[in-house]
Amino acid sequence: MLKTRLVLAGLLALALLATGCGGAKKPNDLAWEIQDFAFIDQNGQEITLESLKGEVWLADFIFTNCTSVCQPMTYNMSKIQKMLKEKGIKAKIVSFTVDPERDSPEALKQFVSKFTDDQSNWHLLTGYTQEEISKFAKESFRTIAEKPTDGSDQFIHQTLFYLVDQNGIIVKAYNGTDLDFDEVVKDTKALAG
Repeated sequence: MLKTRLVLAGLLALALLATGCGGAKKPNDLAWEIQDFAFIDQNGQEITLESLKGEVWLADFIFTNCTSVCQPMTYNMSKIQKMLKEKGIKAKIVSFTVDPERDSPEALKQFVSKFTDDQSNWHLLTGYTQEEISKFAKESFRTIAEKPTDGSDQFIHQTLFYLVDQNGIIVKAYNGTDLDFDEVVKDTKALAG
């Protein structure tokens, strides 16, 4: 939690600095490059970094058996999805499960259907091992996706939403449980053009 607060404080400081320098039309540039991947979504379709090239997308890490933050995060992502659609802004949403052993494509499809009727631009990904998603999260998103060591079934992950540009570069991160929806929409629109 402290790490998340430090990241968010740093992002806020960067935003204030950019605003003080005449404003920024594009989101703050984190320039975190996402590594290549090939995973399966809730429809059994293979989604790769290459297939997302040319698209602006929002990403997060969730799991369907979560008893705390994942449902509010998914609700917030569905609200962003609706706002983007209403404004005609084209963007994809990519949710990576941190519990791939239990989160089959069917389980992910059932989970997201509680939050949206439109899954056309939302890919909930699985089809990897826990070790693979943990390494991928750390190396690409600079976040954690860990199996608990205390015997709990509640996986450890942060609540960040990531804004990714057309080249697979993370340019901004937001607190997915407490965010300014208008800011996310504005930043997504700035990237999507």
